[in-house]
Amino acid sequence: MRACRQQLAGFAKVAVVIDLPAAKRLAFGVVRGQTAMAVVAALAGWALGGPHAGFSAALGGAIGTLASLGMALLAFRGTSGASAARILGTFYAGEVVKVAIAIVSFVLALKLTGASPLPLFAAYMATFVVYWVVLARMALPALRATRRARA
Repeated sequence: MRACRQQLAGFAKVAVVIDLPAAKRLAFGVVRGQTAMAVVAALAGWALGGPHAGFSAALGGAIGTLASLGMALLAFRGTSGASAARILGTFYAGEVVKVAIAIVSFVLALKLTGASPLPLFAAYMATFVVYWVVLARMALPALRATRRARA
């Protein structure tokens, strides 16, 4: 992501340009980070609460990771050479799929497996934190570049 500055009729125009291959690497990097966090959460659950807690934490981590994977797969499918509107549409669809996967997975995990809610949701939140940390780390340089381009 980079900021570009252009002078047009006396007005400064700043545009943020997204490098799609870099964004794709970032999205799948989030999934890898969430996978690692899910493993850590499952091991912590096992160590702190035994096998049932470890299993429940593994399910929670898997829910967060699979939801992000579904979003990344859908959002970047067919974006090569696509219009900006099409790309934006695939990202919105990806977010809808991500939420749907999470909701359905939580219902199934709680109803069918007898998972403990606390480790399940704690591990899911741990994967969610990974998502936001990576996005914040990505956004900070872009915000700095935008401020420099406006100056």
